[in-house]
Amino acid sequence: MGKIKIIGFLQPEDIIPDLTSGRKDEVLAELAAKVEERDPDIDRKELLKILLERERLGSTGIGDGVAIPHGKVKNAKDLVLVFGRSLAGVDFNSLDGRPAHLFFLLVAPDEAVGIHLKMLARISRILKDPATRKRLLEAADAAAIYNVISEQDSCY
Repeated sequence: MGKIKIIGFLQPEDIIPDLTSGRKDEVLAELAAKVEERDPDIDRKELLKILLERERLGSTGIGDGVAIPHGKVKNAKDLVLVFGRSLAGVDFNSLDGRPAHLFFLLVAPDEAVGIHLKMLARISRILKDPATRKRLLEAADAAAIYNVISEQDSCY
């Protein structure tokens, strides 16, 4: 298997350009609802519980306005990836204490080991670039966000 690509798992319809929620748990619920829409086998309530438990271990807000909530779910057949953007920002207990604006939610099958870690590493590598984060915040809509991610995904 070659390099894992974000674009293999993310489509424009998996992107929420304007998250309406203002609180961490609500953002997770909004993203979980999008996952359930993508894969009806994944129960959003169950997923939300898993995500909140993961957040209790330590925030997935990695700083620089980025959060990568993730969890493993029994019914997932493959990786599921959704992206959300909050222009206002959400207090996500991030490592740097700043609000999170860009959210990648990654759901992996229970038995997945290496693949979800590779995807987490790939997402954080792409979002480390300040220019990329700025372009994602300034993108007009889901299609424009997708184009930025797609472009960066092919660079690395």
